[in-house]
Amino acid sequence: MSENPYLVGLRLAGRKVVVVGGGSVAQRRLGLLVDSGADVHVVTRSATPAVEAMPGITLVLRDYRDGDLDGAWYVLAATSDPEVNAAVVAEADRRRIFCVRADVAVEGSAVTPATLDHAGLTVGVLAGGEHRRSAAIRTAIGEALQTGAVSAPSADAAPGGVALVGAGPGDPELITVRGRRLLAQADVVIADRLAPPQLLGDLPPHVEVIDAAKIPYGRAMAQEAINALLIEHARAGKFVVRLKGGDPFVFARGYEEVQACTEAGIPVTVVPGVTSAIAVPALAGVPVTHRGLNHEFVVVSGHVAPGHPESLVNWDALAAMGGTIVLLMAVERIEQFCDVLLKGGRPAQTPVLVVQHGTTAAQYLLRASLADAPEKIRAEGIRPPAIVVIGPVAGFGA
Repeated sequence: MSENPYLVGLRLAGRKVVVVGGGSVAQRRLGLLVDSGADVHVVTRSATPAVEAMPGITLVLRDYRDGDLDGAWYVLAATSDPEVNAAVVAEADRRRIFCVRADVAVEGSAVTPATLDHAGLTVGVLAGGEHRRSAAIRTAIGEALQTGAVSAPSADAAPGGVALVGAGPGDPELITVRGRRLLAQADVVIADRLAPPQLLGDLPPHVEVIDAAKIPYGRAMAQEAINALLIEHARAGKFVVRLKGGDPFVFARGYEEVQACTEAGIPVTVVPGVTSAIAVPALAGVPVTHRGLNHEFVVVSGHVAPGHPESLVNWDALAAMGGTIVLLMAVERIEQFCDVLLKGGRPAQTPVLVVQHGTTAAQYLLRASLADAPEKIRAEGIRPPAIVVIGPVAGFGA
């Protein structure tokens, strides 16, 4: 058999594919086969829970029998028994059906490449059956495509369009794969002050970067000015990425930007981001929920004080609940927030965790109680960006 397999793409939609085996190897392959539209039949003595629950397959729980490959176009031998795998390959050869043998790749008539999907492209890598080598090369190609080191036209990045991308809570590695890919396609990037600066440093020299935090006309006009820039550059045929810290729809004005672009006839792609409200506490060792401890958590914006005419928060209800409160943008008014919660009935000893510059190298943790949190926050000089977590879970790791 040749050591240089011929790489080809199979159109399996509606065609019978037989997978013999229902363990972890089969489990990894089944998702792609189902996604291809194939009529997937799995024959196995036993299956993992994930295989048993997998939609889009026909599962037969019994030993493989000669004849199980009848009508198949493609076969995968993936049992833990070498003799069974050899028998499957032998039947496939007799029937002239291409067959992958998972345990000894060179003994099958086909080899499964390490694959990745990127911007409508499918990339496959073969390394003569050396799966670790092919997977490593596949991963390197994927990273190069995502960072823009290797460029590929993206179907998402239509000329004149806008992508509203959540950059995550601060660590540049926490942007989503899709967000990183679209950022690599940008002609213009309009970035918030909380967008990780390392992401901007990776951009090619031709990309115009606009700092949204320094747009003129003052705070009252800043959003209007940002909207106008998005529309102006998109109408000029540029692909514009609006890069925002966290998630663009969590206490941000992302939807206003979507509305402005839509009204102007500009196509918009929304890419959710990892929100700091959940990720920052998690990476500081605190889950916002924990089994048997709380059944709810609430994320509250601190940009308006309790009792302010524009406040939409029911602080008495928050004080009465037993779960977790995550305060964003709350440092400036922390005395008022703690006071209203104490007056509403939250115990004074309720644990509080403050995380400044969460997920970054400058991350700083402060532990306190609801009674002494304001004093400690002022004494430590805590400044935004900072997340305040209030509730029993905030005591974890203390």
